[in-house]
Amino acid sequence: MKFMVEDAVFEKLPEYVVGVVVARGIDVHRHTHMPQDVLRSGEAVFRDRHCHCDYKAHPDLVPYREAFETIGINPNRFPSSIEAMGKRVLNGAALPFIHPVIDLVNGISLNFAVPMGAHDLDQLGGDFEVRFSREGETFVALGSDQEEVLPAGELIYGDSSRVRTRRWIWRQSEWGKVTQDSRNVLFPVDGFSGQNLDQVLAARDQLAAALAGEFGALVSVHLIDKDHRYIQV
Repeated sequence: MKFMVEDAVFEKLPEYVVGVVVARGIDVHRHTHMPQDVLRSGEAVFRDRHCHCDYKAHPDLVPYREAFETIGINPNRFPSSIEAMGKRVLNGAALPFIHPVIDLVNGISLNFAVPMGAHDLDQLGGDFEVRFSREGETFVALGSDQEEVLPAGELIYGDSSRVRTRRWIWRQSEWGKVTQDSRNVLFPVDGFSGQNLDQVLAARDQLAAALAGEFGALVSVHLIDKDHRYIQV
């Protein structure tokens, strides 16, 4: 299986990068309270860094809002995952503990202010891509059982048969979500080479270290950009 970004994406977003962690053999039963501690710490860091300004205008979030506009997505109606999660934190919410791996991802995402995802590799069909949708592809949002039919040309994460994330980094699907049975998972960290590459790499590397140390996973790290457009998973 390959994980790749199609050429047309770089034509629209030439500075786009994806930090990638591939983790195999995750054991969710061996963790301590560390993932929950990372989540609470990430909330505190995000709150401290963004609470004294219009967070939508903060340099951490502006690149994603501008990229959404470039690809024809309204960032006010469909904010990136990090903006939506950060808004909840700034409004005083303590995010719920969902799953130890997801708690860890959310905490690191908040700490570095970068959007991060998690996709069960064993639930993917064919190559996994950041690409533009094809007419008639379908999506089921997390927590839903309703299929949505997509138009052609929407930036998505998708495999050969299903849409895994709508509107690029807006919302993941019920299909391929991480569960208590997930053992092999791909984690993307989205960013931009000229703006927040250091944050992307730091988030990627912290996640990889935690997955190895806390969950006993065999991990590898990668970076996709316009000069290196795919990895073999």
